[in-house]
Amino acid sequence: MAGHLSGSGHDEVAFVGTPDGLEASLVPEAGVAFFALPARGFDRARPLSMLTAVFVLAASTVRAWRLIGRWRPDAVVGFGGYVSLPVGFAAVARGIPIILHEQNSVPGMANKALSRWARAVAVTYADSKRRFRHPERVELTGDPVRADVLGADRASARTALGLPDDALMLLVFGGSRGARHLNQATIDLYSRLSEVPRLHVVHAAGSLDIQAAGERLAAAEASSADTLGEYRLVGYLDEMASALAAADVVVARAGATSIAEITALGRASVLVPYPFATDDHQTLNARAVEAAGACIMVSDTELDSPVFASAVMRLLEDPAERARMADASASLGRRDAGRRVADLARRWAETHVRPGSGP
Repeated sequence: MAGHLSGSGHDEVAFVGTPDGLEASLVPEAGVAFFALPARGFDRARPLSMLTAVFVLAASTVRAWRLIGRWRPDAVVGFGGYVSLPVGFAAVARGIPIILHEQNSVPGMANKALSRWARAVAVTYADSKRRFRHPERVELTGDPVRADVLGADRASARTALGLPDDALMLLVFGGSRGARHLNQATIDLYSRLSEVPRLHVVHAAGSLDIQAAGERLAAAEASSADTLGEYRLVGYLDEMASALAAADVVVARAGATSIAEITALGRASVLVPYPFATDDHQTLNARAVEAAGACIMVSDTELDSPVFASAVMRLLEDPAERARMADASASLGRRDAGRRVADLARRWAETHVRPGSGP
């Protein structure tokens, strides 16, 4: 939710999120005002969960109405998620301009619902435009990327990670909670990976799978005739920006944020879409990147087949292909996405006339 916006770029901003989400701690730590509103999804197979979700939505919409009345923002910017719904509905009722951002190829339920009243919709992928009720209001901005990622460089990142400058680095991650199938398939490549000179692997397996991944890695190391330069297996990477900047090749799921960061830094990648993502949006995300020549897409069902091994080894063993794909990735990345979204919000906020401020 944006507050008082000015052309100088010094804007007052507040963030509305769920009380039990990561944002409840991260936003205040960043010095941004935070307001908590309960929000709940539902399971179509369980009608009772839908009734509960509707009740929570109604109660949170009333609270959002009061919050907007007190804070008097010039615009509300929604980034999807169930908490966007009560804030968006309250903003519509109060006559506050709504701007939406959709990071995935397929719009989520909240953005689909609110797009009817949105003054503008910012998207990451051009093909998303046709999926909205008012395509004429859609603008291609890209997905905003964290400042620490944008500011990371290869040399400094390698120093921070203790990697030799001439090392070939493979970064593997599946999100904060990990990706068991992706972890298993990558570790099972250990013998093949150990044949690549100067290869260092940094693998974030996720907190839920780190123990099982560690046991699998130990077995792979014991049975391999060769040893890798390094296979660094961790549950979570605090220095993800450095890891991305230091990497030559990335293996990851195809979440929008991961793709935005990989392409902002121009890294060659193998993307393995999470097969149970809503509306299979990760597959569509990855297809858009693949169409630009910026990744190799491998389906989850192909992880245990030669297709996955071939894709990873192709990028590690072919410098020319790796460089070509890195260039395509950098061309696809939108390092100015954050500014574009902020400018869009500011543009519409300036059209808002506060009660009592007119002629």
